[in-house]
Amino acid sequence: MKKYYSCFIFALLLSCTQSFAQVTDPAVTSWLINTTNLTGYSGLTANVQQVNYTTTDVYVTCTCIPGYDIGPWAGNPNTPANQNFCFKITRSPQPKSGTKTATGLGHIGVWTNGVSIFNAKDATSYNNGGIWNQDALPNEGASFDACLGHPAPNGEYHHHVNPTCLYDDQVTTVHSPIIGYAFDGFPIYGAYAYDDTNGTGGITLMETGYRLRSITDRTTLADGTVLQASQYGPAIGGQYPLGKYIEDYEYVPGLGHLDQYNGRVCVTPEYPQGTYAYFVTINNNQVPVYPYTIGASYNGVVAQGNTGPQSGHNTVPGNATLYTAPVTGVDEVENEMLNVYPNPAHDLIFVQTGNDEPLSEIILTDVLGRQVLVLHNTSSLSTINISALTAGTYLLQSKNGNKTSNAKVVVY
Repeated sequence: MKKYYSCFIFALLLSCTQSFAQVTDPAVTSWLINTTNLTGYSGLTANVQQVNYTTTDVYVTCTCIPGYDIGPWAGNPNTPANQNFCFKITRSPQPKSGTKTATGLGHIGVWTNGVSIFNAKDATSYNNGGIWNQDALPNEGASFDACLGHPAPNGEYHHHVNPTCLYDDQVTTVHSPIIGYAFDGFPIYGAYAYDDTNGTGGITLMETGYRLRSITDRTTLADGTVLQASQYGPAIGGQYPLGKYIEDYEYVPGLGHLDQYNGRVCVTPEYPQGTYAYFVTINNNQVPVYPYTIGASYNGVVAQGNTGPQSGHNTVPGNATLYTAPVTGVDEVENEMLNVYPNPAHDLIFVQTGNDEPLSEIILTDVLGRQVLVLHNTSSLSTINISALTAGTYLLQSKNGNKTSNAKVVVY
């Protein structure tokens, strides 16, 4: 079941351009800010409450409760609770030279709705040896809800894998949106991206470079380390099938699109000059694929204050600026010049001018101010395929000479 913040998306649309004149950094503007007192599980305030920024960092204040329905969690006795987080995200992420920082237990990043991202581990290892670490999906997946998340003992609701209710992972024809940020400051995208790193080649499913090892016993590690007998893992099969442990996987350079951290340097819609970016990995049936979000290590330098016990409670500095949802100033006086139907719609819409004159341009923009569709030199009656768009509210702007008309389009 997918829900797309219909409770506050309209309010965001009505306020879409003013702060883009102030700041256009996606690390500041990509968050799902709760502007309507939206509540989620058990009546708790949902999504992101505030975004503040300085010249160097972004401070994301959130509850760790999403705005969509969550639960139940079969066999998981924990209850989601407001975590009162304030995560700090650098605006100038840099790759880390030398030994990379491991993605430890607990939150390793934050989704754009303020919910925590966990790595592939489930905090349990074979015989508590810390060598053969259980993969969360096969070992805890039965307790995931329909959105593929569940609460930790401290009440921290989180996802180890693709957050299927946060975005539409079945849209395969457009670049996936930013759905989170890792604690090294690099963005995390959904599963689909440009085939080529320079932003060309069409849209394709991002494939991981990891695969299950061709092993018949658990006596070695993927890097070739030969273990002592006391470090062996359990025999493969029965209750210990291949894939139960993350050490059952190996990274093969060039196997997929992504590196060992589950990312790559590439052009994206939000970063037309290029950036390093992580991608969630799924297969063609939307089933999560290891390592799911970020690999065993971050690619970049990890900011202090976000990771480790009792972390995620940074203090917003006094010189920070509060990011507010921009105000569009959309003038609908000229809307009689434009007829858009059917509306709401889910596959096709028709755009007709009132004076039977052709249009020089039609632009469809989402609630974050991103252009999702642009048409040039259209006729007085244009047909637009919107089937690939995520459900929500969009701004349609048409241009005819010096005249501009605007209309809201609801996609369901």
